[in-house]
Amino acid sequence: MRDLAYLKLLAREYPTIKAASSEIINLTAIRGLPKGTEYFFSDLHGEHEAFIHLLRSSSGIIREKIKETFGYVIPEEDQEELANLIYYPDKVIHQLSQKGKATDEWKRINIYRLVQICKVVSSKYTRSKVRKKLPEEFAYIIDELLHVDYNGENKRIYYSEIIRSIIDIDVADKFIVALCRLIQNLTIDSLHIIGDIFDRGPRADLIMNELMQFHDVDIQWGNHDISWMGAATGNRACICNVLRIAISYNSFDVLEDGYGINLRPLSMFAAGTYKNDPCARFVPHILDENIYDVVDPGLVAKMHKAIAVIQFKVEGQIIRRHPEYQMDKRRLLEQVDFEQGTVTVEGKTYKMLDMAFPTVDPKDPLKLTREEEDLLHTLQMSFRHSQLLHKHVKFLYSHGAMYKSYNQNLLYHGCIPMRKDGSFDRLEFDGVPYSGKRLMDYIDNMVQNAYFLPESSPDKTAARDFMWYLWCGEKSPVYGKDKMTTFEHYFIEEKHTHREVMNPYYQLSVKEEYCDRILEEFGLPTSHSRIINGHVPVKIKDGETPVKAGGKLFIIDGGLSKAYQSKTGIAGYTLIHNSRHLALAEHKPFTPGRENTPKVAIVEKMKRRVMVGDTDLGAELAERIEDLKELVSAYRKGVLKEKFL
Repeated sequence: MRDLAYLKLLAREYPTIKAASSEIINLTAIRGLPKGTEYFFSDLHGEHEAFIHLLRSSSGIIREKIKETFGYVIPEEDQEELANLIYYPDKVIHQLSQKGKATDEWKRINIYRLVQICKVVSSKYTRSKVRKKLPEEFAYIIDELLHVDYNGENKRIYYSEIIRSIIDIDVADKFIVALCRLIQNLTIDSLHIIGDIFDRGPRADLIMNELMQFHDVDIQWGNHDISWMGAATGNRACICNVLRIAISYNSFDVLEDGYGINLRPLSMFAAGTYKNDPCARFVPHILDENIYDVVDPGLVAKMHKAIAVIQFKVEGQIIRRHPEYQMDKRRLLEQVDFEQGTVTVEGKTYKMLDMAFPTVDPKDPLKLTREEEDLLHTLQMSFRHSQLLHKHVKFLYSHGAMYKSYNQNLLYHGCIPMRKDGSFDRLEFDGVPYSGKRLMDYIDNMVQNAYFLPESSPDKTAARDFMWYLWCGEKSPVYGKDKMTTFEHYFIEEKHTHREVMNPYYQLSVKEEYCDRILEEFGLPTSHSRIINGHVPVKIKDGETPVKAGGKLFIIDGGLSKAYQSKTGIAGYTLIHNSRHLALAEHKPFTPGRENTPKVAIVEKMKRRVMVGDTDLGAELAERIEDLKELVSAYRKGVLKEKFL
C-alpha cells in the first residue's frame, strides 16, 4: 500500500470507487491520443509584430489546415481572407464593418468555415480537453457545433438555426472572435521559447504580454533576458547595458511607453556633459521608428555615449570585486593612455577613435562622478518601481530556467561550456568546481537568489553581480564567447580586435559523439533525443543549415531580429514537433499587410505516430493511474472509506 497520507489527500478529489475508476479510464484514454504539437521559437529580440503574427498563425500551419479543408472548395483569395480573420479577428471585423462588408451573410459563411477548421484542429484532443479551452460565454454552443452529425436532416436544420440565432441576437462578432482564438489555442499545444526575448527590436514588452496570455509556455533564459532580469534586481551594470542597447537601436518606446523608465534625467545629463561633442561613434541604428517617444538623433548619440561610459565604469568595478571572474583584462578604461590617446588591449596598443571623456579621471578611470552616481541612483529607482517590468520578470522566473528536458528534447539557449578536448569546462564557486548539468543547476539557483533573496542577504549581492557575468562572461552558458568586445567596437578601428571567439562547444556539438555526451550528462537516451538551442544565427545564404550532428542538434536562431537578417538571409525559424514529424518553418522578413506565411519543410518523420503515452506527460499520467489504482484498492480493502454525497 502506498503512503496512506497521500491516498487520503487523493481521496478528497476522488471520494468513491466510481470517481477514481472514471478518472483511470479517462487518463488511460488520453494516453492513447496523439501527442500535442510543440512549437519552438528562439531569439525573438523584441520583434513583436513578426512574433505575434507567427504565434497567431502557428507559423503557417493554420494556413495549411485551411488549404487542406477548403482547397478545392473556395478560391485562394478567400482562403487568405479566412486566415487573416483567424489571426486578427478584432481588426478584420472592424475593418469590414467600416466598409459595410461584415454582412449577416458574411458572418454566416465565416462561422461555418471557422467551425470546420476548429473541428480539424481539435480532432486529436479529447472532448473534455477541448471543453476546458472553450470561452465560457459560448462553451455550450461551440461544443454543440463541433459535434453535430451533419448527415441527418434534423441535425442540419439544428445547426443552421444555431448560427441564425447567433446572428439575430447580435453576438456574431464576439462569437467569431471566440472561434478564432480557440483555433489559435488548439493549434499549438505547448510553446517553448529558447531565449532572448529582449533587445534590438522595438517592443519586447508586447511579446511578454502575449506570452503571459498563452496557455502553456516555458522559457529557457538567454543572455539578453538575463541582462533585463539583472536590471530588475538593481544590478547597475545590467541597467546600463539594457539602456545602452535600447538607446543604440532607437528603442525608446519599450523603455518609456512600455516600462515607464524615466529617461529625462539621462537626457539632461548627456545634453549637458557632451554638449559640444558630436558623439559620432554613438549614432544609433534606426531599424524601427519610435511611435510614442521621438527623440532627436543628436541627443540620442549623446545619451548613448553617456550611458556607455558609465557602463564601462561599473563593469570595471564588478570585475575588481570579483577576481574569480578572471576578467581583469576587460577593465579597458584603466588601459587607456589619456596623454597619448591610445589603449592597450591584450598587450597590443591601439589608437583611440574618441578621447572626449569629460567624466573620466585618468588617475582613477572607474570612479563615478557625483552626477553619475546621482543619475544611476535615479535610474535604479525607475527600474525598481516599474510594475510591468517586475510583472514580466516574475513571469520569466516562474516559467523559465537555464534549461529544460522534455519529450527527449534538451532545450537551452547558448551552450554547455566545453574544453577543446570535449570535456565539460568548469566554473568555480567558493572553491567548488561545477560543470555540465551541475553547473546549469547551480547557475539556475544563483539567478533565483539574485531576485528573490532579501536585500540584507550577503548571498544576494554576489548573485546580483553574477547576473552581469552571465551576460558576457567567458564561461557563461548563455553567452558562450571568450569576451564581449563592446569597448573595441566603439573606440578601436582595427577590426580584428572585435573578434569574439566562440566556446569550443560550437565546433564540437556539430558532431554526434559530443551531442551524445551532452545528452547523457542530462540523463537523456542518445537514440531519438535532440538538443535544441539558439543564440547563434544560422546563415542560410552562406550555405549553413539549422540541422546538425545527424539530426541530433537543431539551432533555430535564423535571425528574427532585423539586425541579423542581412547576415542570415531569412527571418528565423520555428521548429514544430507533432505526433508524426519534426518540421522547420522558415520565416520571411515580416512586412505588415503582406503575405507572410513561412515555408514549412519536414526534416524528420517519426517511425510511428507518437502518442501521449510516449511522452513525459504520458509518464506522469501513468503514475497518476497507478496512484488511483492504489486508491481503489484501499477503498475495496476497507483501508479508506468512500464518501458519498
